[in-house]
Amino acid sequence: MSADHPLGRRILLASGMALVASAAVPFARAEDLPASDPRMGPRVIGSPDAKVIVDEWFSLTCSHCAHFAQEIFPRIRKNLIDTGKIRYRFHDFPLDQVALLAAMVSRSLPAERYEPFVTDLLDHQDEWAFAQNIDPVAELKKRAALFGVSAAEFDRINADNALRESIINRQDRDGAFLQIKGTPYFRINDVPAPDVVGSYDDFAKAVAKAS
Repeated sequence: MSADHPLGRRILLASGMALVASAAVPFARAEDLPASDPRMGPRVIGSPDAKVIVDEWFSLTCSHCAHFAQEIFPRIRKNLIDTGKIRYRFHDFPLDQVALLAAMVSRSLPAERYEPFVTDLLDHQDEWAFAQNIDPVAELKKRAALFGVSAAEFDRINADNALRESIINRQDRDGAFLQIKGTPYFRINDVPAPDVVGSYDDFAKAVAKAS
């Protein structure tokens, strides 16, 4: 899925505010969110001793990201991550308001639940994000409940505009600095890897080359 023009996309994301009707809750400005806030910390799986570091920027409502997660990532997890060959870092790059809220929820979970929740959302994207006659926010709320997020906590996360702005600001910095044009976007040992999304074999070859 291609990213929209950065300014237009930012206005679209920021204008969303709370996507679920709830009472106004005062929150700190984005710049007041502590740098040490664990919600904005790294989300990483794999051995810290791995020689190869893979970074993925993704949107939870991107169909290409879902295809990668469903068809390719399981083999990466089994053959490359669980065997200690690569360390895998996740970066939120939401392309619409629903993806942004989903990123906020995933960031609000304990760090060890981040990857399972993200994987669940991508694996079931057609069910909660794009099924006919459904409210994607309500469906996201249901899936979050499976990971321990109460309805009240979900609403508090949705109303947290400091967290919302922090994710958008980081996305803006990454997008501008790395010239990210769409998702999923990959770097292997900090080198762009545009050809790894087609198949597991392509991904494995790129990792072997970087080893």
